[in-house]
Amino acid sequence: MGHNGPCLGWRESFTKPYQWLHYNETLLRAKNFGSGLVSHGLYPSSETFIGIYSQNCPEWILTEQAAYCYSMVIVPLYDTLGPDACAYIIKQSNASPVVCKTNITEISVVVCDDDAKCNLILDKAPRCLKKLIVIRETRPATNQRARNRGVEIIRFEDVEKLGASKDNPEVPPKLTDVCTICYTSGTTGNPKGVMLSHENVIAGVCAVLLQLGEHRPKSDDVMISFLPLAHMLERCCENAMYMLGGAVGFYSGEIPRLSDDMKALRPTVMPAVPRLLNRIYDKVMAELNGSFIKKMLFNMAMSAKEGEIKRGIIRNNSFWDKLVFRKVQEGMGGRMRLMVVGSAPLAGNVLTFTRCALGCLIVEGYGQTECTAPITLTVQGEHVPEHVGPPVSCCCVKLVDVPEMEYFASQGQGEVCVRGTNVFQGNL
Repeated sequence: MGHNGPCLGWRESFTKPYQWLHYNETLLRAKNFGSGLVSHGLYPSSETFIGIYSQNCPEWILTEQAAYCYSMVIVPLYDTLGPDACAYIIKQSNASPVVCKTNITEISVVVCDDDAKCNLILDKAPRCLKKLIVIRETRPATNQRARNRGVEIIRFEDVEKLGASKDNPEVPPKLTDVCTICYTSGTTGNPKGVMLSHENVIAGVCAVLLQLGEHRPKSDDVMISFLPLAHMLERCCENAMYMLGGAVGFYSGEIPRLSDDMKALRPTVMPAVPRLLNRIYDKVMAELNGSFIKKMLFNMAMSAKEGEIKRGIIRNNSFWDKLVFRKVQEGMGGRMRLMVVGSAPLAGNVLTFTRCALGCLIVEGYGQTECTAPITLTVQGEHVPEHVGPPVSCCCVKLVDVPEMEYFASQGQGEVCVRGTNVFQGNL
């Protein structure tokens, strides 16, 4: 564990430093919040579902860990599902309380956006919804609308205080109990609820840590959290940090200002997606186009760093790092040592550039929500791009012929089938 080191970090504005909840305080607050849910009438059981509709923040993790303390199940909601899909999920899973974050400005959205999330839920949710737990104060008009619909709005901190006063005993889950239901948009019809057990999640995280070997996160590592916690890639990475006592700092909610957060946090570990790395690559390439000297130095630096990577040398303090790549490194905090890339294919030239520019270990994986995220992951020291590595240790992968589509395993094509302890329990 973290020996009571920093656990959850955030900052109130872009001009302020990060502040931290330490591990003991995080565990206590999660336990209190879970106890408060029980005091509000929720039964400690894997048949009790807690919806959460919020951007990444400490309260997201507190809600998740609180649910697990009392064998409850987390059901994340997110904007891209759309209002009708969110209503469908609440009705299908019969999620009674929904935790919403309010008064946080999000990218391209008006300041009351998260208050609008509460209103969206009130507009669309079925009668099974009884409580909305809000992390920040909602508008009086929202409170009145909730009362008119028979929904109780409760402040997050009030649930914590009630739980601390009641101190309901914890009810730990079994390995095989469902811990979360993650909805994927699917290709047709309503979203599909993927049921994942505690065993699934632990297997996936442990397999990734085993594959990372000596490069796995440690208690003195710091991770930046900006990918949606509603998706399993981010949760897998964060769970790994908590298992090993590392610190997780949450971005401030605006992707265009992510670099500001990273400069303040100075993370050493980061999950990433190709879209972000493509943006960094394109920005650097655009800056090179106007200068022959810059382009020449860049090409020389890339050649030198690629040569080092092929010899197994990963560093960010060479002559070329200081001359050419320092600006890129400082834009990401200047301390990055491990990056895990997933969710979509990453172009080989972008991956090679990122490895050279950041001078850190970058692994790329392939996965699915149904497999708790990881299925395959490149091994440490791999420098050849455009593949996603071997299967992680908790699962087996095979190709199965699909004759009607003329896909045959003997030709390296087919349906990807996975078996292992990270494979989901089924759809809700």
